[in-house]
Amino acid sequence: MDEVEWIHRHPKAEDLRIGLINWAGTYLTFGAYKNTVTATAKSLGRRQIWDLLVSNEHETQAVVRLKSLKGLYLLCEADGTVCHGQPRTSHHGCFLLRFHRNSKWTLQCIISGRYLESDGEDVFCNSRVLSAYHMWTPRPALHVHVTLYSPLHHTFARADHSVGRIWVDAPVPCLEECGFLLHFKDGCYHLETSTHHFLSHVDRLVTQPSPQTAFHMQVRPRGLVALCDGEGGTLYPQGTHLLLGVGSNPVRGAEWFILQHFPTWVSLKSKTRKFISVLYDAAVCAASERLTPMSLFQFECDSDSPTLQLRSANGCYLARRHHRVVMADGYPLESDTFFRVHWNCGKIILQSSCGRFLGIGANGLLMANATIPGPSEELAIQFANRPFLILRGRYGYVGCSTEHDLIQCNMDQPDCIQLLPCHQGIYHFQAQGGSFWSITSLGTFRPWGKFALNFCIELRGSNLLTVLAPNGFYLRADRSGTLLADSEDITKECIWEF
Repeated sequence: MDEVEWIHRHPKAEDLRIGLINWAGTYLTFGAYKNTVTATAKSLGRRQIWDLLVSNEHETQAVVRLKSLKGLYLLCEADGTVCHGQPRTSHHGCFLLRFHRNSKWTLQCIISGRYLESDGEDVFCNSRVLSAYHMWTPRPALHVHVTLYSPLHHTFARADHSVGRIWVDAPVPCLEECGFLLHFKDGCYHLETSTHHFLSHVDRLVTQPSPQTAFHMQVRPRGLVALCDGEGGTLYPQGTHLLLGVGSNPVRGAEWFILQHFPTWVSLKSKTRKFISVLYDAAVCAASERLTPMSLFQFECDSDSPTLQLRSANGCYLARRHHRVVMADGYPLESDTFFRVHWNCGKIILQSSCGRFLGIGANGLLMANATIPGPSEELAIQFANRPFLILRGRYGYVGCSTEHDLIQCNMDQPDCIQLLPCHQGIYHFQAQGGSFWSITSLGTFRPWGKFALNFCIELRGSNLLTVLAPNGFYLRADRSGTLLADSEDITKECIWEF
């Protein structure tokens, strides 16, 4: 695996979205029904998320537009008011974005030369004289479970818990150690590993977050971030082994990482409970009784399409070849690498582009033979690179609140749901204290159950899923903020980002 040439994908558009926080700690917010823009929200929700559209970028500045999830733009009018709508001219809605050393941004209207500012509630562009009121802190709006990719070294950050360090040496992000939780608190970020340890300023992993694990983040367009300790030090890979540590002399942009959503890697098992694995000649078979790196597949699926692609650790995709044999030698846009996915109680059935279903042949090879799927075409699927889930729905993250005894779905900061695999896509959900999720007669949840319940997970996109609860209904994010299991059909409120 060390010799694998892994082609890194550019960040998706949703990975580049941001929230902007003013001097008072509130977020730039577009109106739900009117074209107003305010700064009163205290947490990052859908109306606080903006696409940053870059038309011209230099080292310390860029020309940008801010586009909301409604498809409308942040606009500065001649009288200094700020609204939300469609640009009337080519420069209307354009801002000169400047990056400041304190990790802040300023946005200056191209037409009037006035700076975007807020009084803690209203937003306007009145002054051409720069002050602290014009400073905005960018917060990446992508899901908190991320990878850190070094474009200089072409490798990913990897936590090594045996020595309590983080190395930037993983060519393929298929291990759970390559995933990190990026917690935002009091304007700073804390980097948490998959075993719930935190990176400190002295390059060690520690068990609790503290001021010594707090980093300031410099954010640039196109997904680039750098983490600083606030005292002149910056995180970057150091030495021949690329230890991630704080230093003051990064070279050639070594401090910049591309922040992306942690990818989904799965394992597949045949009816005989053998792992589907890639052999060295790219053949795919069900022969291994233990999980190996060549039994891992990246699950790539567009939520708007019923088809998926499975990318193996050799960097290639599973593809239907001559004589209906499936090989791991496909290319990204090749039609034979797309398979239609059918879910059946936590198992998947894959249908090739020729209409035949994938199954295990008598010789153990994965083949597209069957015209009608049966038990031999059902494949058990499980997460291979994450021991927990972080769920984000339409109104926020799933988590517990001191103000409620029920599990909520509108939190700014998430709780980890520990996954205890059972079989065939069935999992037990364990709360952070070690107790289990329990369900009430009303379809709500509490985090202190004594007995494990069965939850069925079905993947609906590369990082999207649905959850079938023990009562037979889908988990749904309710507008009230309470997590419910009461939906017979899969609606937008039943789709969870993870």
